Amino acid sequence: MQNTRTVLLAVLWGMLCFSLLLVVVYEMGWMEAGAFAGRAKSEYFISVVMELEALAGIPLALRLFKWKKVERELKQKKQRALRCWGLIRLLILCLPMVVNTMLYYLFMNPAFGYLAIIHALCLMFVYPSLDRCVAETESEDE
Repeated sequence: MQNTRTVLLAVLWGMLCFSLLLVVVYEMGWMEAGAFAGRAKSEYFISVVMELEALAGIPLALRLFKWKKVERELKQKKQRALRCWGLIRLLILCLPMVVNTMLYYLFMNPAFGYLAIIHALCLMFVYPSLDRCVAETESEDE
């Protein structure tokens, strides 16, 4: 169980650190912020796509382990299923967080920044603590 938890934590903290690295790079002026600021049509289309992703992806990630198929796999295959489904759940939240961070600095649109913050806050609810990993793979009769 500890190995699976380590993998999940590495992905979570790796993505968070990468997002923070993007913030540092743009805030220090090493990369030009607002490079796509004049492209209103692209900005609108991308913001609609990212908002729809947030509306669908966040509830999906938070409720993923309650689906019958996933829950059954977690109870039967335990660590292997937890690693697979845990990675999927983390990537559903972390990849859009990184993309929104980058889009914020490319377009300088606060909506992308807020979406990145929302995704980062949702990571608190799926943090792979040892207790959570054990609880998600135990059946009720154990």
